Amino acid sequence: MTELIPPIRNASRALIIRQSQVLLLRKAGDGQGERYALPGGGQELGETLKQALRRECEEEIGTTVKIGGLLHVAEFFKLHDTEPPTGRHLVEFLFSASVADDYVPHNGHRPDKHQLDVVWIGLDELAYITLFPRYLIKCIPPTENNGDDLYLGTFHDHAAAEEPQ
Repeated sequence: MTELIPPIRNASRALIIRQSQVLLLRKAGDGQGERYALPGGGQELGETLKQALRRECEEEIGTTVKIGGLLHVAEFFKLHDTEPPTGRHLVEFLFSASVADDYVPHNGHRPDKHQLDVVWIGLDELAYITLFPRYLIKCIPPTENNGDDLYLGTFHDHAAAEEPQ
């Protein structure tokens, strides 16, 4: 059984799509190979979700983002490579967002721990990369929100539990 580290943590993520490409963080994979993630991260005490997303994007991708609507909410159990196994319960809020037309991808002043680069990846290439968390592949490209799919369910950081519970 994996021990969960308290407390539950909210995280905001930005889905930035331009000209059939999505903006992603390229990360070293901690022995799991290269992986990609959406910009964003944990909400700090006193921040709104949108304030957290603006701060995280400035730190990670080095620019101010224009935040649109909330696309999805998902619970995610992120495993840590520790002995004994530990993990964190995250509630992730995925927002549509945009950057200035002249934005050139680059690391911000405070990139993620394993962040190597910021890149545009074609939507048609997503099936060939490792996106983390894996459930995000179900969210890109975004679909018309009809209200039924705003809450995606619960996901675990292992292949056996890919489907929401």
